[in-house]
Amino acid sequence: MAEAYIVEAVRTPVGRRKGGLGGVHPADLGAHVLKALVERSGVDPLAVEDVVFGCLDTVGPQAGDIARTAWLAAGLPEEVPGVTIDRQCGSSQQAVHFAAQGVLSGTQDLVVAGGVQNMTQIPIAFASRLAAEPLGLTEGPFAGSEGWRARYGDRPVNQFYGAELIAEKWGISRRDQEEFALRSHQRAVRAIDEGRFEREVVPFGDVAVDEGPRRDTSLEKMAGLKPVVEGGTITAACSSQVSDGAAAMLLASERAVREHGLTPRARVHHLSVRGEDPIRMLSAPIPATAYALKKAGMAIGDIDLVEINEAFAPVVLAWLKETGADPDKVNVNGGAIALGHPLGATGVKLMTTLLHELERTGGRFGLQTMCEGGGQANVTIVERL
Repeated sequence: MAEAYIVEAVRTPVGRRKGGLGGVHPADLGAHVLKALVERSGVDPLAVEDVVFGCLDTVGPQAGDIARTAWLAAGLPEEVPGVTIDRQCGSSQQAVHFAAQGVLSGTQDLVVAGGVQNMTQIPIAFASRLAAEPLGLTEGPFAGSEGWRARYGDRPVNQFYGAELIAEKWGISRRDQEEFALRSHQRAVRAIDEGRFEREVVPFGDVAVDEGPRRDTSLEKMAGLKPVVEGGTITAACSSQVSDGAAAMLLASERAVREHGLTPRARVHHLSVRGEDPIRMLSAPIPATAYALKKAGMAIGDIDLVEINEAFAPVVLAWLKETGADPDKVNVNGGAIALGHPLGATGVKLMTTLLHELERTGGRFGLQTMCEGGGQANVTIVERL
């Protein structure tokens, strides 16, 4: 049976909005991790068959197939193509899936998967607003669709509303969310202080560590914030941070490992993607995880570490309630509430952290999942070698 191996994985530090990476062209952010990936793996870049990158809001400096632009900006061979994909927040996790599928199918031997996002320069949903304005639309990509309205009515389609629906359905209080958010910051600060991210992070200029974690945050400070939705429970403190960053990993076949003298660090054990209610939107990791574990013939207890994107605190808290996962195995080094969520890059960023933490702790299986626009969720299970 064919295998898809993870040979190397790197990421930039994650920059805060208008922080140390805010002025960097997205192509240069992507180029930075691509150059580091080639250098660390020792692979001949001409042997790479494709570069698959995740990115949302591909307008302005993120337009024009940023995967290809980043590879060329890195000074790497012109013969290597690139393709940019959008599965919302799961874009670069899907990039890993497409890259792994190319290898597993036997049609490719060496593929780079990654992602990039500069949210300082291109705010979330900016592309949708640009597209809507000339048409006089105010409701984004769903406006004017008779089929959508017939099926889902005029209910709001946005992440804050979805997060509130999750909090209500699973009985998650504001205090629960704030305690979770505080723990995310504490875990992230500990990880930075203990040097847990040093092997995976490629410093960019003066930015050497993630800028998001707040050492001075507290439950008292969080309690003073206003909810994003009037009468709701979600505040900025319980939400992922607007961020800038990039990440990349190299996937290889057995033949490539042998011919190029590479050392595989993990293998892709399972990959799948599922969807559910696009209005609630953010709860898809729950059924997607159940589906993945069943298909892989595994139980949640077989998983040593989990990375689930902290888009909002209720996303993870509801997932924990439904799966019965051990909280001490989930986002052990903090998550997007503290470390940030550079949309198109987050999937590979999380997988990079998952791989390094499995190696640090000696764990065998790691599971990654994340909520995505449209009510979708990717799940990847990797096995450390």
